[in-house]
Amino acid sequence: MKTPILEMKHIRKTFASTVALGDVSFDVYPGEIRGLIGENGSGKSTISSIAAGMQRADSGEMLFHGKPWNPVSMIDALAHGIGMIVQESGTIQGISVAENMFLGETKQFPGKLGMIDRRAMNRKADEALQAIGVKNVTGSMPMGALDFQTRKLVEIAKVVMKNPEILVVDETTTALSQEGRDILYTLVKRLRDEGKAVLFISHDLDEIMEVCDTLTVLRDGAIIRHFTKDEFDADAIRTSMIGRELQGDYYRSDFTPSHLPEIAVTASHITLGSVLNDVDLTVYRGEIVGIGGLSHCGMHPLGKILFGALKPDRGEVVTGKGVKITNETIAMREAFGYVSKDRDVESLSLNASIRDNIAIAGMDRYAIGNFLMLNGREKKYVDAQIDSLSIKCADRDQQTSQLSGGNKQKVVFGKWIGRGSDVLILDCPTRGVDIGVKHAMYRLMIELKNEGKSIIMISEEMPELMGMCDRLIIMKDGRVMHEFMRSESLSEAEIIQYMI
Repeated sequence: MKTPILEMKHIRKTFASTVALGDVSFDVYPGEIRGLIGENGSGKSTISSIAAGMQRADSGEMLFHGKPWNPVSMIDALAHGIGMIVQESGTIQGISVAENMFLGETKQFPGKLGMIDRRAMNRKADEALQAIGVKNVTGSMPMGALDFQTRKLVEIAKVVMKNPEILVVDETTTALSQEGRDILYTLVKRLRDEGKAVLFISHDLDEIMEVCDTLTVLRDGAIIRHFTKDEFDADAIRTSMIGRELQGDYYRSDFTPSHLPEIAVTASHITLGSVLNDVDLTVYRGEIVGIGGLSHCGMHPLGKILFGALKPDRGEVVTGKGVKITNETIAMREAFGYVSKDRDVESLSLNASIRDNIAIAGMDRYAIGNFLMLNGREKKYVDAQIDSLSIKCADRDQQTSQLSGGNKQKVVFGKWIGRGSDVLILDCPTRGVDIGVKHAMYRLMIELKNEGKSIIMISEEMPELMGMCDRLIIMKDGRVMHEFMRSESLSEAEIIQYMI
């Protein structure tokens, strides 16, 4: 029998009245990629973050190589053997890649007159990036010039260069392109082969079954079952996760594209530097239009332009009523809503309450005039969204940062649905959410379509685009390459040939 690297015994953690972990015990062994899976709020990120020093347990015991393990911070944990790649952004804008990678550790690069030897620091950062297979990124680059997925690769390099014995990967692949995912998969397998261990958290069941050697399922803060590789079975794992069989179709059950005759929004000749080149798009009321492609195809900036959050060099976005969308204020006035891919940075204020995040977009819906805010009306407005979207929380005043990824996303949806948005621009709306929440979001999208709402869904996940959309637009290099109508016979192979 192998001796475990890490032992976690009777770990308990609560947030206000919410029990995040009840009484959780498990061991992590060398040479193992252990998957952790469960619905949002099941406790998988909480147990991992406690092991990695991000937060402390209320009670319980941890042993690292048989000795008490009580890291005071993530930096302390990483220095002594456990590193974690967090789910959301873990980098700082406004400084360089190298400064991010050696934040708080620049004294190891002494220069003349007490200055930092930036050339040596940049060189060390370059070596760390190249060691995990990251190309075209250097330590001297400003972090703000990198996109979300490239910043995530920098985070990975930063953790891995410390040579941890246990690497915690928390929903990291949702932020990565296929190239980035391949880099991460190669890395975790290398660590396993070196006798180290990986805790791999993901909502992608196919990914978990492919990458992991063992799997632990959590539900409502408790371990439900451990699976070995030879026991992996998708249906058994799903049932363990949610405690029931999913009722109804996962995606839409019909295969007939449909919409109302009225136009909701038209985008004409949208051009933005080398990112977008003469893109046209028309969306009708009661239509779900999907936009897909590889990460850098231009679909994400297009979503921001449609909401007025980004100004194109050429072209215009016009509503069916003839109103030009030139900024976010006009977009909101015209009942547009936007769910960003980078949820924690662009869609939420994490240090604010659920109440504040939902209420801020709907003040014109519950206030009297432009100034009089009635507390009771605001509470009723917020509570209606918490109830209708089944947001799992202690109460409306709970800090948003304490929520799971899926419940954070529900707060974002509530912000826009509460104000009655007629056009919803959803950029990777199911990123980092579990199978149960995805199912609920897909049901919600169908309901909104049937109410005559228009949905523009930007996604890197082909199954959901094929499963949900009336029309699917594929982009490549800033251009529209092809348009597919909803069809039962449509295959991923047909779509991918226009993406690459």
